[in-house]
Amino acid sequence: MFRSPPTAQEWTDAKATIDQFLDERLIDPDEAVVDVSRDADIDGRWYVRMAGEARDFTTIWLTLGQRTLRHETYVLPHPEENGDEVRERLLRYNHELAGARFSIGDENALFLVGELAVHQLDDIELDQLLGRVYSTIERYFESLVRLAFASHFAEANDNGRT
Repeated sequence: MFRSPPTAQEWTDAKATIDQFLDERLIDPDEAVVDVSRDADIDGRWYVRMAGEARDFTTIWLTLGQRTLRHETYVLPHPEENGDEVRERLLRYNHELAGARFSIGDENALFLVGELAVHQLDDIELDQLLGRVYSTIERYFESLVRLAFASHFAEANDNGRT
């Protein structure tokens, strides 16, 4: 059986759930969330900025659609080198991931994307979504950037030795 799309009230309730959840993350000093903004032009779109260790900041775009809450995180620009190895590594990482996947988007940039059904939205699912994005970026970012831009790291190491 197919589930009917949410009613206008269910969509409004989902939006309120996301707003409240994100507002609560900003209040807690132990949270990685450091900023939340709402898109002035697109109703049901948020930008969530999280502080990290492997990467200083990660921004997650949340977009509430008719049936799903889609999340998208920019990971890296198009790899300058080792493109085949980077793509193979992304596919291998995707094999381990649940609820998110690496993809190639505009300008061949690398993204982490996923979606959650609107009828599943609650604090637990939203917390897991943010945690999943955070942990995935923390786990894979450094190895991806070092592979995709290897010569930049070699130059930095050479300059540091002189």
